Amino acid sequence: MQGDASARELLYASIYQELRRRAAGVLAGERPNHTLQPTALLHEAYLDLIRIRQIDWQSRGHFYAVAAKIMRQIVISHARARHADKRGGTMVRVELDAIRDPWVSPEPILLSLDSALDRLQSVSPRAYQLVEMKFFAGLSFEEAALALNVSSRTLKRDWEVARRWLAREIQDSEGECLE
Repeated sequence: MQGDASARELLYASIYQELRRRAAGVLAGERPNHTLQPTALLHEAYLDLIRIRQIDWQSRGHFYAVAAKIMRQIVISHARARHADKRGGTMVRVELDAIRDPWVSPEPILLSLDSALDRLQSVSPRAYQLVEMKFFAGLSFEEAALALNVSSRTLKRDWEVARRWLAREIQDSEGECLE
């Protein structure tokens, strides 16, 4: 068992830079003053990854798929905490002149995406996994294809369908568009 633990440590050390690059990609679209930085996201994900004891790693893509799921959970948890009641709930600071409809308080797009992804999972599990792999771990179509055991061409079609489906779901629920 000790050999397995040292092999696991070598594996994590060898992919640290790749995971950090992917964590930076996840946070690239966030606001400039975001308090969650790529290294912090990577370290939180790493701590969760090393806690996984019983998993049959199938491939490098499988590892990144699990990392994507963990990064998603961390980013969403961070977004929810930021909007927690102790910090003013869903209240948003706006200038009075900018208020058009005082009864509408839009939810952050990331939380809307998370909710839409949960719905997508029941509609198309493969598309759900693909979005999670690409959006939250930065996997290429080729890497995701290996992890999901399908062609990258198939995943490109799935990506277009999922992207449009998510945009429609978010637009319907928030009145905004993801595309």
